[in-house]
Amino acid sequence: MILWILLLLLILVVFGFGFTMQALWWVAAVLLVVWIVGFAMRGRRGGSRRYGRSRG
Repeated sequence: MILWILLLLLILVVFGFGFTMQALWWVAAVLLVVWIVGFAMRGRRGGSRRYGRSRG
């Protein structure tokens, strides 16, 4: 009986890990698309911003 419970727990853990990995792949894909769109939008503006420099 304990063997069946351990087997069921192992199946649940593996299923949960697989679902989590699938969700992480989707999150990574969305973040990649957002990064590419942001990179393209920044390129259109010319990228002439100055960071950390004071005027004057």
